[in-house]
Amino acid sequence: MSNFKEAQNKAHPNKTNTLTSALIVILILNVSIQIWLLYTGLNNALEKNRDIAWPAFFASFGLFLIGFCWLYFLPMGNKKADKD
Repeated sequence: MSNFKEAQNKAHPNKTNTLTSALIVILILNVSIQIWLLYTGLNNALEKNRDIAWPAFFASFGLFLIGFCWLYFLPMGNKKADKD
C-alpha cells in the first residue's frame, strides 16, 4: 500500500503542476496576510497603541505554522532510478 507522497510523485505531470500552482498561490496569500499583520502591528506600535501587537504576533505565527504544514503537500519532483 502506498502513502500520499508516493502516489503524488507517481501522478501525471499536469496534476502535479496544478497542485504546485495552487500551493504557491496559497503560500503567497499567506505571506501577504503576514505582511499586512506586520504593517498593522508596526503602525499601531508607533502610535503607542500596543494592544494589537500580541494578537498580530500570534496570528502571524499561526499563519507561519499553517504555511509550513502546507509544504508537506509539495511534490518531490521526478526522480530517475539509477540503473547499474
